[in-house]
Amino acid sequence: MSEAKPIVAVQNLSKSYAHDGNAVQVLNNLSLDIPEGEFFALLGPSGSGKSTLLNMIGGIDRPDSGSVEVAGTDIVQLAEGALATWRANHVGFIFQFYNLIPVLSALENVELPLLLSPLPKKERRQHVETALEVVGLADRIRHRPNQLSGGQQQRVAIARAIVTDPTLLVADEPTGDLDRHSAEQILDVLGQLNQEFKKTIVMVTHDPRAAERAHTRAELDKGELSGLR
Repeated sequence: MSEAKPIVAVQNLSKSYAHDGNAVQVLNNLSLDIPEGEFFALLGPSGSGKSTLLNMIGGIDRPDSGSVEVAGTDIVQLAEGALATWRANHVGFIFQFYNLIPVLSALENVELPLLLSPLPKKERRQHVETALEVVGLADRIRHRPNQLSGGQQQRVAIARAIVTDPTLLVADEPTGDLDRHSAEQILDVLGQLNQEFKKTIVMVTHDPRAAERAHTRAELDKGELSGLR
């Protein structure tokens, strides 16, 4: 692993959920450091806790115990309102199923995270156009989701994730709903964001071919990490 300082420092993280009256342990005293500028892939079987860990790092879910520091802030200690503000400022989310608003254009979908910012409309538009240019969709700015392919919709979703210039990108199965060619294009975009724009990326995937694009990989099974390389 790189010698860069950790931008994500997970310490002694545990999480369980109630199921049929029983506590099911999803994460078990897990610790992990991810250096700044890393492209990190987390593999593992379905139900292994990959998305749970990703949600902890992104501040969507909270652990039963342990700490999650991102860029020096222990987000587990933040109150709900402060955590929401932190997420908006520091994390870009990329999901398997895009989560685009069907009635909005690519431009309007990408602009959504900026609507609560103090930026004037002209500056918001400039940020959006830059983000769409980065993902190769400058010529699709007025298109709605149903006028775009699955791969193009995912690139719009990536543009939305980067438009606020977040500290961290978290991607949950970003190629899971795409054909091989579109998946390769998405991985190219993520690689560019990491290499050219120095974005730290944490990606959950079940696809070894996608994981090969990452610098560092680890496997999660039964709540514990192994195979960090």
